[in-house]
Amino acid sequence: MSTAAPIHLVRGSDPVLVADAVIALVDELLGAADRSLALDEFTGDSYDLGAVVDAASTPPMFADLRVVVARGAGRFSKGDDVAPLVTYLREPLATSVIVLVWELAPDQQRLAAVPKKLSAAIDAAGGKVVATEPGTSRGARDSWWSELFDGAPVTLTREAQALIRERSGEDLSTAPALLRTLESAFGPDVRLDAAAVEPFLGQAGGVPPWELTDAIDRGDPAGALDALHRMLGAGGRHPLQIMATLTSNYLRIARLSGAEVAGERDAAALLGMKGSTFPAKKALAASRALGGDGARRAVALCAEADLTLRGGGVAWPGELVLEVLVARLCRLEKSRSGARRGAGVSSRR
Repeated sequence: MSTAAPIHLVRGSDPVLVADAVIALVDELLGAADRSLALDEFTGDSYDLGAVVDAASTPPMFADLRVVVARGAGRFSKGDDVAPLVTYLREPLATSVIVLVWELAPDQQRLAAVPKKLSAAIDAAGGKVVATEPGTSRGARDSWWSELFDGAPVTLTREAQALIRERSGEDLSTAPALLRTLESAFGPDVRLDAAAVEPFLGQAGGVPPWELTDAIDRGDPAGALDALHRMLGAGGRHPLQIMATLTSNYLRIARLSGAEVAGERDAAALLGMKGSTFPAKKALAASRALGGDGARRAVALCAEADLTLRGGGVAWPGELVLEVLVARLCRLEKSRSGARRGAGVSSRR
């Protein structure tokens, strides 16, 4: 009798990452079993979950386990749609496993939420949810990359892993395919360094917004401009989107400047942030580093650049406006940190 979870819900909006996850999961579940005997697949928009339940309720013939894959299940976003599956999961057949692929339907712009009834039924039945994409936080992305590299068919040095992460940026879907390519080129279980990996990497992908703001915080113009160009290029962000990111960042910093907050929790409460307090911690550190005058100057620089982007003042291309702004913000951060170091040296004498 199978000990596998009765259902696996694989969810995500990136078709490449979803497909990779489903392939890996089905391969693991089936092992050496004959797919013609042990695998049922439902695709397209003409099937309903009743048919999936019927297949899962049928014991396998000439196999120990039946795997039932239902693709495009993101269209079943209402409670009534999933009612047959919820009922089945109260007493699932021990010799069947359902792989429910919760992906974008052809007419969807955003991934639909999983109905609460279905989520509860999956939990109660001991099912598993496979999120193919990390959350937006840095910690979630770090965990996603760690799991990917731990399960890779090749062994990568720290430098090689860092290079892949840096070059992939936000385009995470390229990473699993790259690892398979490396396995094909070098064979399984081979240890590869950055020099071996580099020729297989394409154009650098986009980067998340914090790559830009972190580089500015360091007073690193080269790193900040690289992040900016990747956000505009491979990242596909409009100049006004990046402008909004920078403005929001410095408005938060300005609000904290001079405020009586004891730590990151107080800062998060003042800023109205929910969930992780890490963004508030960064904003608080930046406000203390810049000081009130520096924060106000940064907000003024952002306002001036925003006006220029919207057609006021100098008729510069959007990319040039942002380049000048980023360079000025880096110089502001660097001058502030330099002044603090100078004050520290003087005080010790």
